[in-house]
Amino acid sequence: MMFSLVNAQTITFNGCPALFDNQNFVFNPTGTDVTGRNIYTTTPVDGQACSGLGTCEFKILWNNTNSRWEFVADRGDGDFVNPNLVYSNTSASTPNPPSLNLGTWIENIGVTTGLCGGNLTPGNTTLTGAVQDNVLGAADFAINKGIVLYPNPASNLLNIKSSSIIKEITIWSVQGQKVLGFENATSVDVSGLQSGIYITRVQTENGLQISNFIKR
Repeated sequence: MMFSLVNAQTITFNGCPALFDNQNFVFNPTGTDVTGRNIYTTTPVDGQACSGLGTCEFKILWNNTNSRWEFVADRGDGDFVNPNLVYSNTSASTPNPPSLNLGTWIENIGVTTGLCGGNLTPGNTTLTGAVQDNVLGAADFAINKGIVLYPNPASNLLNIKSSSIIKEITIWSVQGQKVLGFENATSVDVSGLQSGIYITRVQTENGLQISNFIKR
């Protein structure tokens, strides 16, 4: 599914020259997952084989099952079915992936056989653009400005104001787990949730809108 993209500028990567050559790869936003996190994908840069890892096509996306961001390489046919995991980072930033300063992008030596020279660092890699230096900040609490959540933070009742008719509201943890669901509602009871940050997906007659709130 393709949703409205927010904070969706490109990401530039240059690293692991032993496998990927010394070149810049530009990731473009290609979708948003159920947790509100953006998905970034490259297109082939020069068509060269990446030591059996495909034709230098990559994705950066959040893996809900393993609760981590993943940097994966296509196997060469462009469909990203069973791609090779090259790096992973367990920092749960949202909506964009972590920078080199947040958590650690760990090399998957089972795939790279150690040819990438270890985990990503500012000394061996460039990773710039739509990446984050923090897990969540105040600026992230308005992922989609088409809706308003109040009060925010909320203790008991969370109200949702939208310019279009609301069909369904679902609330997700930052780990990608659905915790609540409501239909045809403009306010929801969040008193049973643990304190923390949650992602609200609001399905309206004009499409899907996403925002964050804090449970006090």
